[in-house]
Amino acid sequence: MNVIKKSPLNTLGYHFIPAEYVPKGKDEYYLRNRQNKNGIQYRHLTAYEIEVLVRNRNTSDNWNHLLVSNAFNPELVQNCKFFGLVRIGKLEPFYLEFHNLRRPVGLYNSTIISCDFGDNVVVDNVNFISHYIIGSEVILVNINEIDATDHAKFGNGILKDGEQENIRIWLEVCNENGGRKIIPFDGMQPGDAWLWTQFRDDNVLQEKFKEFTQHQFDTSRGYYGTIGDRTVIKNCRIVKDVIVGTDAYIKGANKIKNVTIKSSAEAPTQVGEGCELVNGIVGYGCRLFYGVKAVRFFLASHSQLKYGARLINSYLGDNSTISCCEVLNSLIFPAHEQHHNNSFLCAALVQGQSNMAAGATIGSNHNSRSPDGELIAGRGFWPGLCVSIKHNSRFATFTILAKGDFPAELDIPIPFSLVSNDVTNNRLVVMPAYWFMYNMYALARNSWKYVDRDKRIEKVQDIEFDFLAPDSVNDILHALDLLQLFTGKAWLKREGNHKKLTTDEVKVIGKKLLDSDDPIVSELEIRAEGFENSTRPMVLVKVPAAYRIFKELISYNLVQQIINCETKGVRKLTYEGFQNLLSVKTVVKPWVNVGGQLIARDALDHMLNRIRRGTVTSWTAVHAFYEAEANRYITQKLDHAVAAFKQVYGINLRKANRSVLKQLLKDSIATKEWMVKGIYESRAKDYRNEFRQMVYQSKAEMNKVVGKLEDNAFILQEQEALETYKQTIQTLIRRWKLNQEAQPA
Repeated sequence: MNVIKKSPLNTLGYHFIPAEYVPKGKDEYYLRNRQNKNGIQYRHLTAYEIEVLVRNRNTSDNWNHLLVSNAFNPELVQNCKFFGLVRIGKLEPFYLEFHNLRRPVGLYNSTIISCDFGDNVVVDNVNFISHYIIGSEVILVNINEIDATDHAKFGNGILKDGEQENIRIWLEVCNENGGRKIIPFDGMQPGDAWLWTQFRDDNVLQEKFKEFTQHQFDTSRGYYGTIGDRTVIKNCRIVKDVIVGTDAYIKGANKIKNVTIKSSAEAPTQVGEGCELVNGIVGYGCRLFYGVKAVRFFLASHSQLKYGARLINSYLGDNSTISCCEVLNSLIFPAHEQHHNNSFLCAALVQGQSNMAAGATIGSNHNSRSPDGELIAGRGFWPGLCVSIKHNSRFATFTILAKGDFPAELDIPIPFSLVSNDVTNNRLVVMPAYWFMYNMYALARNSWKYVDRDKRIEKVQDIEFDFLAPDSVNDILHALDLLQLFTGKAWLKREGNHKKLTTDEVKVIGKKLLDSDDPIVSELEIRAEGFENSTRPMVLVKVPAAYRIFKELISYNLVQQIINCETKGVRKLTYEGFQNLLSVKTVVKPWVNVGGQLIARDALDHMLNRIRRGTVTSWTAVHAFYEAEANRYITQKLDHAVAAFKQVYGINLRKANRSVLKQLLKDSIATKEWMVKGIYESRAKDYRNEFRQMVYQSKAEMNKVVGKLEDNAFILQEQEALETYKQTIQTLIRRWKLNQEAQPA
C-alpha cells in the first residue's frame, strides 16, 4: 500500500536536511546560503506589511520567517501560502512580458515552501513550489509542482551522503546489456564518454573514471534547485530536482525530473510542449519540442530533439538533431542528423558527421542469443533509405550504404565507399571513393556546414570536420594496401597462377598493375575478403579510378596541412622554418577519434597511463589534455601527412629538393580544380535529370522552386575559394623561393 506520512503542520518547510547530515556548527540553510548569490539584503516584515499581506488573503506559518528586500511591495503578493523560511526580493509595480505572455510582477495564487526569490519575479498559479532559489525577472506561471529533495543530484550520476550504490544513475551506451555503461555528469565531453566505454577490462582505469565523476560534485545533502535569471516556465506539470540556467524557456512540459538544463543569454535552451525528461543533462543552446521523451540521457550543447523523438540510455553529441525517431543505447559524436519517424538506432557508436535516412534500422537485427551486439561507424556514416544491418558491424570513415536489407554482419575497411546489397546477383558490391566520383557536392558541403553550424560556446574539444584528416587518411592507406592485394589476387586467378605467394608478393603484383594503370585491371573481377560474414561474393568496382583518387588525396592532404601550418600558425613560415617543423622520423601513427577530436594513439596511451598512476586526477585534467592536444594538432597533422606521403610515394619531404615541393603544390591545384568541378557536376545532375524536371511547367518554374544552379551559394563559394587557393599556392612558391633549385639537405 502507499505509505502516507503525517507530520505536524508547523514542521512543513523545515528540517529539509535530515539532522544526521547537517554538519556540526551548521544549520539546514548553510548550503542554501552558499547557493544564493543574488546579493539582496533581506529584512523582516513590518507590522504594516503583515497587515497588507493578510488582507490580500496570504497566510504564513510564521511571519518572522518571511524576509523581504527594502523594495518589497506587499500589495503585489496575493492569495499565497508560505511555509518555512521564504525570502523575497524587490517587487515593483511593473508587468513582465515574454512571447506575448504578460503578467504583473508579484506572487499570486501559489503555495511556497522555503524558497528564495530575486528581484521582480512573476509567480502565478504555482500550486506547489518548494526548496528552490529563483533568479531575478523569472516568470513562473501555471505550474503544478516545482520542488527539490534534499538528495537531489540534478541528473549527475553521483551518490549523496548515505545513499547506496544501487540507486546510481548510469547510461547504458553502445551495448544494450550495460557492459559499456557510463556515469553522466554536468560538463561531460563526448571524449569522456568514449574513453569510459573503452578499456572495459582495465579495472584500475574504470575505477578512476568513476572516482573522477563522484569527486566532481559535493556529496552533501541539502542543495536547492535553482532557476536562473530571466527564465520563463509556463503551463508545465512537474519540475522536480532540476537546475535551470538563465534565459531558458520551458513551456507545456509534462515532466522534468532529475535534470540539469544548461542555458545562458548567449546560448538559451528551450523545452516545449509535451516533453518528458528524466535523469539527464541538457547542454547550452538546446531545443526540445513536441512530445520528446528522453530518459537516462546526455544532450550536448546546441542539439535538438523534436517531434516525438525518443532518446534513451544515450549520449548525443554537440550540434546534432534527432526528430521523430528512436535512439537507444547509443554513443553519438557531434554533428549527427536523424530526421525521420521510422529511423531506429540502437547499440551503436557513431563517430560524428553522420546522417540517418528514413527507414534505416541500425542495430535492430540481433543475431546472437542475447541483445548484446554493437555497431561502430567512423565519421561520415550515411545509411540510406530503408537500410537494415546486423550487429556486429563496423564501417570506415565516410561509408554510405545503399538501400537494402543486408543479410549478414559487415566490416567495411575502405573509406568513402558506397556499399550495396546486390540481391539479383546475390553479392555485396563496394565502390571505393564513391563520394569523389559521384557526390562531391555533398561531401564538401557537409564538411563546410558542420564548421558553420558549430555553435558551441565552450569548445573544450577541437572537433575535426574535414573529410581529409588523420583518421580518414589512415583508412585510405589501408585501402590502398587492400586494393593492391585484391587486384593481385584477381590477376593471379585470371592467369591461372596457383603458385603459393606471400601476401606481400601478391601486393607487389597488384601495385604494379594499378600504378601502371594497366587496362587489364578493368577486365578483372576484383573480389574482397572479410567484408561480410557470408560466403557470397564481395566485389569491388571501379578499382583503378578509386586507386588513383586515393593516391592523389594523399598528396593533396599533404599540401592542405602545409597551408594550414602557413595560415593558422602564429607567424608566416620561411622555407627553412617549414623544414624544421618536419619530424626527423616519418612514420605513420595510429590515430583515435576521441569524441570527434582526433588524437594520436601514443599521446592518448600516455595520458591513460598517467590516469592509472594517479598523476591525472580529474575530468578537468583530462579536458586540459584535450586542449593541449588541440594546440599540437596542426603540426601533428603535418607530420602525419608527410609520413603518409612517404609511405605512398617513397619520398621523404624533409630530404627532398625544392622542386619536389614545388611540383607537389602545383599538382594540388589540379586536384582542387577537379574537386570544385565535381562539386558543380554532382549538383548539376539534379538539374539535368528529366524526371526531376517533369514536375515543373518550365525551366523558369524549376529555377523559382529550387533556385538557379548558377546562383547556388555553396558552389559560388567553392569557386571563389579555388581562385584564392591558386593565389595562395603561387604566393607560397614565390615566398619560399621554390623556383630556385637547392641541393638535398
